[in-house]
Amino acid sequence: MKNNSICSLFNIKYPIIQGGMIWNSGWKLASAVSNAGGLGLIGAGSMYPDVFREHIQKCRKATAKPFGVNLPMIYPQINEMLDIIIEEEIKIVFTSAGNPKTYTSFFHERGIKVAHVVPGVKFALKAQEAGVDAVVVEGFEAGGHNGKDETTTFCLIQMAKKSIDIPIIGAGGIATGKGMLAAMILGADGVQMGSRFAASTEASSHDNFKNEIIKATDGSTMLTLKDVTPVRLIKNKFYHEISSAISRGATVEEQVKILGRGRAKKGMFEGELEEGELEIGQIAGMIDSIEPVSVIIQKIIKEYKEALAEITDSKYNFND
Repeated sequence: MKNNSICSLFNIKYPIIQGGMIWNSGWKLASAVSNAGGLGLIGAGSMYPDVFREHIQKCRKATAKPFGVNLPMIYPQINEMLDIIIEEEIKIVFTSAGNPKTYTSFFHERGIKVAHVVPGVKFALKAQEAGVDAVVVEGFEAGGHNGKDETTTFCLIQMAKKSIDIPIIGAGGIATGKGMLAAMILGADGVQMGSRFAASTEASSHDNFKNEIIKATDGSTMLTLKDVTPVRLIKNKFYHEISSAISRGATVEEQVKILGRGRAKKGMFEGELEEGELEIGQIAGMIDSIEPVSVIIQKIIKEYKEALAEITDSKYNFND
């Protein structure tokens, strides 16, 4: 899209960023999104360093278009991941789960563009102060880990637009062309979509999980574990177990014990639908098919253009 700051920043055709979702965002998904005109991201959060390097190398062979990585700054082997990013000459990094000041200068000194994911305006201001190139403002509709304040995406985009000057990428609750247009009218320069791409042919998640996404309706997901690490997931046996524990006043320690280890991998990657953690956004209720990324993006852009044309329709015009 001509004159779009996100397209110019990342040298992409459409201002559509694929979320760097753990257990979903391997090289097949990232390369497919980039080949279709968006920006694909490899989700480093669920990868060991050697696996991360392998996915970068395979992605580079699968696409000649720009792609990036999503790097949670709480990753335990962060220094190894940084070395791989430099050695593999990655030029776009989306950081999350940490202070953007920590690595933004490090990346910029090496010619790497940085976007940082935030759940609120005060964090967007900190990201701008840290010098990031763009900020992803993610409302609590989003799947997976997000803010505990329950600020919706469409409120957050407008509030951020009033407060910061750098490009804004809206995330959370966006999976259609109409949703994309709405976000951009409210002030976003581009959008990041996770749930829509999780239900794609190329996503690395288990087919059981993908099928649960397309079964979802409004009310199928909930934000929980706010005292531990807020996460939106599908209401399954695990959700009801942790919800009941919280309702009866379980301590943080008790909640951590119930959560255990590997719940997200068990649910999304291994397809265990009852005991696993099935992280997905509210917009799952709008997703009714598992399709190739190329088809998904074509449909989004077609709907976006049709919705844009409809704005001139008489039903949107009124006299004082």
